Amino acid sequence: MAGKKYREAAKRVDSARRYSLEEAIGLVVGNKVAKFDETAELAVRLNVDPRQADQNVRGAVVLPNGTGRTIRVLVLAKGEKEREAREAGADFVGGEDLIKRIQEENWLDFDRVIATPDIMGAVGRIGKILGPRGLMPNPRVGTVTFDVARAVGEVKAGKVDYRVDKAGVVHAPIGKLSFGEAKLTENAHALLDAIVRAKPASAKGNYIRSVAISATMGPGVRVDPAAATRTAAA
Repeated sequence: MAGKKYREAAKRVDSARRYSLEEAIGLVVGNKVAKFDETAELAVRLNVDPRQADQNVRGAVVLPNGTGRTIRVLVLAKGEKEREAREAGADFVGGEDLIKRIQEENWLDFDRVIATPDIMGAVGRIGKILGPRGLMPNPRVGTVTFDVARAVGEVKAGKVDYRVDKAGVVHAPIGKLSFGEAKLTENAHALLDAIVRAKPASAKGNYIRSVAISATMGPGVRVDPAAATRTAAA
């Protein structure tokens, strides 16, 4: 049945056309296929070479309307910072004890890891476990910091990490279809703004090569990159 719904949804999308961001999001929301609340995702192809260290685009942005997901946050810290993390609403807080648990039990019941700089030496021991899953704390996205209260608050509010993959594409969620067109458009603009601001100085030519929006189970809709980034570039 889902296959039939997908085919019907695909017929409503002109694959040869580049839609405005608002039109594309309207199509994605209108083409809901699944019974569950699907996630809308933005895919942005960049004119960069991720193999070059200075073109490995990466960052984070707090979406104005959140992601619609409940994020389980682990904070690795020492002393007073553990108390701050708990008061800020972190789901799991600890130090060497939780690092040992991850190392020995492969415990991974969390979605984001925040660590203070003074414990990163110990966190390095579990880098091979966290790294491949995209969970390793990194100062570039604000997850290695002494301001743990702020970091926890941002993640809970809808902070999204983005990173260009080997093919030069950034994939990131912009919320649930139930958000509606206006909120998803606002989130999409926030993400695109952040990606444009992260443009490497060494990137030449048209930085944004293509943009597409899709839902978890629905067809992708291509977006006119110039129209999508006009606000961000202004």
